[in-house]
Amino acid sequence: MSIDFSSCTVEELWRLVAAHLEKRGIGVVLVGGAVASVYTEDAYLSGDLDFVKEDLFVRQEHVDEVMAEIGFQRKTRHYVHPECTQLFVEFVSGPVGIGEDTEIVPREVTQDGVTIKLLSPTDCVRDRLAGFIYHGGRDQMDQAVLVASAHPVEWATIEKWAGGEAPGSEEAYAELRRRVKSAR
Repeated sequence: MSIDFSSCTVEELWRLVAAHLEKRGIGVVLVGGAVASVYTEDAYLSGDLDFVKEDLFVRQEHVDEVMAEIGFQRKTRHYVHPECTQLFVEFVSGPVGIGEDTEIVPREVTQDGVTIKLLSPTDCVRDRLAGFIYHGGRDQMDQAVLVASAHPVEWATIEKWAGGEAPGSEEAYAELRRRVKSAR
């Protein structure tokens, strides 16, 4: 897969980077706002792609080498490409988790003959809702609404998680349901 780095979408960059990493033995899961960008076809625009390495013991030098093969250089904690000024890549601490839940099963997609991973639509909604609950990010609630309005999600899973997550979780879940219902 080749892309025009100067105008690529979040999804195009995710597919390229994740497939390249996987082919070189570095399994990753796309998390955070970039997943909302993928599921909303850029109705929400993330400026970065957050990856969690499946093997938390992969050497930093190995990641640097593999990312350099596709033109990315590490600048502090970010990986930047000289032609891709609109997006950057970051590897965030693992394991993959949503609030207190670390039993996440990522969605798998085939790209260039390898399996790449990202949060499912249901887990993306939970992740964005967790951001709203823990950090008060109204934009994260908006992202949860966009994803839940565009994709089938497992409402029972989200409700059960919200029921035991943190103070304010049930109210946030109720707001999400109201907003998605009114958006349809």
